[in-house]
Amino acid sequence: MSDEFAIILCTTPAGESEKIARALVKKRLVACVNISRVNSYFRWEGKLCDEKEDLLIIKTKRVKIGEIIERIKELHPYELPEVIAIPIIEGYDKYLAWMDEEIK
Repeated sequence: MSDEFAIILCTTPAGESEKIARALVKKRLVACVNISRVNSYFRWEGKLCDEKEDLLIIKTKRVKIGEIIERIKELHPYELPEVIAIPIIEGYDKYLAWMDEEIK
């Protein structure tokens, strides 16, 4: 059962994450979104950047990833949002069953 699920990582500008998290949960594309504050260092358009961002840790089913990416692209203020999916290889069976119930 665990191979049905994934975690998606997505960074947003500080303060933009709640809108995306709420939209994904409300539409039942995801079971849960955790938001953590991070400092991001990267190169963009030839410049070294140092940004305060939010990291969304999104728990979902693998079959929903494409739909989630499209929804994030609609809501996200960045031209090129980070959206990276990682398969869940194992987990607490009761938590995974809860995730299964929450995602439609």
